[in-house]
Amino acid sequence: MAEVPPGVKGMNDILPPEVSKWQFVEEKARGVLESFAFREVRTPALEYTPLFVRSVGEVTDVVEKQMYTFDDRDGRSVSLRPEGTASAVRAYIERAQWTREPVTRWYYVGPMFRHERAQRGRLRQFHQIGAELFGVDAPSVDAEVIAMLVTMLGDMGLPAAALEVNLNSLGEPEERAAYREALVAFYRRHLEALDEDSRRRLETNPLRILDSKTPEVVALNANAPILLDTLGDGSRARFDAVRKHLDALGVRHNLHARLVRGLDYYTATIFEITTAAGDLGAQNTICGGGRYDRLVAALGGPATPAIGFALGVERTLLAIAEPAENYEPAVSVFFVPMDAAALAYLLPICHRLRAAGIRCEIEHRGGSMKSQMKRADKLRSRAAVIAGSNELASSTVTLKDLAQGTQTQIPVADLEPKIHQLLD
Repeated sequence: MAEVPPGVKGMNDILPPEVSKWQFVEEKARGVLESFAFREVRTPALEYTPLFVRSVGEVTDVVEKQMYTFDDRDGRSVSLRPEGTASAVRAYIERAQWTREPVTRWYYVGPMFRHERAQRGRLRQFHQIGAELFGVDAPSVDAEVIAMLVTMLGDMGLPAAALEVNLNSLGEPEERAAYREALVAFYRRHLEALDEDSRRRLETNPLRILDSKTPEVVALNANAPILLDTLGDGSRARFDAVRKHLDALGVRHNLHARLVRGLDYYTATIFEITTAAGDLGAQNTICGGGRYDRLVAALGGPATPAIGFALGVERTLLAIAEPAENYEPAVSVFFVPMDAAALAYLLPICHRLRAAGIRCEIEHRGGSMKSQMKRADKLRSRAAVIAGSNELASSTVTLKDLAQGTQTQIPVADLEPKIHQLLD
């Protein structure tokens, strides 16, 4: 028999009980997003490649090194989505969403794909919970989105004290162009400290050098020009307003003057949230985002202010220390048939309880009372329903309260209300 090929490296199976922890994170996120009036959208995993080249940036690591890109059967270049914003903007433009509502709040949950060096918390198929808000350029909405993220992470079990919210402003593209010149001049005076990748970026996208992890470049960046110093009065005032709104919302935050983002479409406010909680290690950024006020127009839509973020699900799960087993729901009732006739008797009874919304499992394999009760205990069942020849003869079942260790023989008609009483 041929061996099954292994799964693709960096693309993991998610099995019980881990999937229960995933569902917990997703449900908490949906709850908070819905409370902030965001609505879910679902975009394709595959898009035509130019969408990402034009939005993410041709000289970003994502486009240059990480995308899964190939020609489809029609000979057109397509790519698995490396992030969610570009697809959301494409959908916003294709549906002329601005004609339907002046403010659009969307969120999405799903897999993204980047061919990176697979490591803990950084996979080739990874999952994001993201949100995009179109149509508002007020500083207050920046603060609202960041406060929403902090609330969401708190609901997932990461209190505000465990989080570090870092902010910066990239200003407007015209201001960033002036900063780019100052940055290039600085790096040209220190070429000997730049690694090969940073020297290449000096010609294409020097802001990416600020995000280098090479120790020599990190040390050099400590003395590099600061973007905030080149911003005009309007951009400074806007950024100050964002920070004041965050203070009013009770969100502790830090000015991180050298913070940049890995995608080219960002403008004005950008942010990242890190945590020392859990088992993340050095890769402790769990979410980030910012404004992208020029992207909708750059992709063919009208001038539309926008802000968004993406939360890394895998990293968030690593930050939540609670083991996955604690999120797995228990079986409410375990059915214990003592023989084939009892199985045929209990199966429709079990089916009726399931139809009433009660989580049940029935043992189809047979076995002794002892082995079946061990199975019920492993499933953390609240109750067991037992039937043998005596129960069949009297149209009853034996209901055992596994928490109290007591059991009673009751008519089948009384079973559902008794189970509800136990579970309540």
